[in-house]
Amino acid sequence: MLQGIHHVAYRCRDAKETVEFYKQALDMDLILAISEDHVPSTKAPDPYMHIFLDAGRGNVLAFFELPNSPAMGRDTNTPEWVQHLAFEVKDMDALRAAKARLEAMGLDVLGPTNHAIFQSIYFFDPNGHRIELAANTQQPGDIDRLREVAIPMIEEWSRTKRAVHHAAWLHEREFSEVN
Repeated sequence: MLQGIHHVAYRCRDAKETVEFYKQALDMDLILAISEDHVPSTKAPDPYMHIFLDAGRGNVLAFFELPNSPAMGRDTNTPEWVQHLAFEVKDMDALRAAKARLEAMGLDVLGPTNHAIFQSIYFFDPNGHRIELAANTQQPGDIDRLREVAIPMIEEWSRTKRAVHHAAWLHEREFSEVN
């Protein structure tokens, strides 16, 4: 039924600042801007600027600036590391180059963090959204093995609400690569 994700939309404090940040930090181009005085779906009077950025391979990241709404907040019941936007980069060299570029911009960058099948760096955009850049590092057969254990992992988690170890072989590899 689905053809893919058309776009993902978040809120921003300032549309121009957001466009400039994503262009400078991640080389994402602005591909569309829509501005209305009324929300088309609800007809509510609420002026907005809706921007769409090219995230590569037909993927689109969008933002809304809502000047008449209360200041942006975040879900304080959810840790900052949970809600994030993750983008794929070509390889580890690209990940290291991105980290250097972001740090040269004055951003605090965490990582690379080894997740066994990919490595990631993390930073925040000017709106407070956590961004992840990930380079795939999986070995042949890893994804198939992970798919095989996915349902049993969900079933065990559903019963116990404790970490499950059906994919312990990945953690063993991650530990051995670090040491």
